[in-house]
Amino acid sequence: MSSNTVKKQTSLAGLAKSVVRKQIFIPIAALLILVLFNLIADPSFFQITLQPNSEGYNVLSGNIISIIDRASELVILAIGMTLVTSASGGQDISVGATIAIAGSVVLRVLCGSNTRPDTLQAPVIVAFIVCCLVSMLFGAFNGTLVAYFKIQPMVATLIMFTAGRSIAAWINNNELPVISDPKFAYYGNFIPGIPIPTPVFITAACLIVIALVLKFTNLRLYSQAVGINPHSSRLNGINPQMIKFITFVILGLCVAVAGFIKVSRLSTINYSVVAKDIEMDAILAVALGGNALGGGKFNMTASVIGAYVIQFLTTTLYKYDVDSAAISAYKAVVVIILVVLSAPIVREKMGEVKKKLFPAKTAKEAA
Repeated sequence: MSSNTVKKQTSLAGLAKSVVRKQIFIPIAALLILVLFNLIADPSFFQITLQPNSEGYNVLSGNIISIIDRASELVILAIGMTLVTSASGGQDISVGATIAIAGSVVLRVLCGSNTRPDTLQAPVIVAFIVCCLVSMLFGAFNGTLVAYFKIQPMVATLIMFTAGRSIAAWINNNELPVISDPKFAYYGNFIPGIPIPTPVFITAACLIVIALVLKFTNLRLYSQAVGINPHSSRLNGINPQMIKFITFVILGLCVAVAGFIKVSRLSTINYSVVAKDIEMDAILAVALGGNALGGGKFNMTASVIGAYVIQFLTTTLYKYDVDSAAISAYKAVVVIILVVLSAPIVREKMGEVKKKLFPAKTAKEAA
């Protein structure tokens, strides 16, 4: 074998190792596995067509369009959940219930005292702003419990997880408002003449905003520093309580956008069903992105890809007639595997096994 061939193989092996070690490899690998499975099982899974919708407008349809569209709320939530996880070392399990509150607020503002108004009682932008303020207020409540009262995040957010849907029903006097104005449905479905679902554009706007925030502010640095070691970050002039509080408020804003999209899709709300179990999907998206659930460094791009992988998995399971009640069980298995693999003791044991199996190779890498 020539020296050039050996060098090429060595460089390819080195490239493969560097790719595998990157955090983003995990969600991309999961996505490729799902793509390969569906290509083998049914290549038509990826077919995209232009068809008229119920309103008579030509729109793009197909499983891929459905995945990109239906993942919108989850992607937006994954943004906030990633920041909360990084800074607090815990997760917010109340996002599904808070989405119900956000959606209920939107309907209350738009419908007023009449649950079946002929016209909107307020501009949509006003309803959205009020929804954002209320959701951020609940995020601030959770953030206060975690940051200043030092309550573990899952325990602190259990309050809203338990009471949130009841609060949402109370906001509209336990009635189910319905908006008849078709323009409100544009935000959760299609704008006439545009074949791409509107939530895709809203999600893209949210991703651009968070990318700019992370690039031009110290939010990434501060949240990671607080998540890794809050005591050291304090010595370096960072206020750990304030950073944790801010991440929960940002998650509250993400919840508001997701809740707005949710109610716009149907122009109504079902308090007990809307965004059910979405908190588990958001946590799974963060974990699937290779982010440590104990806090610290994070990769926002990996979390976003993880969210699309979750929706890809859900769509695949539905396509092959898996019982909807069993889908959560499949996701729970994935969560368990990821949490176990990310545990420090497991990584330590895996490193020890690698040293025993490949002692010379491990010594060479260390050198």
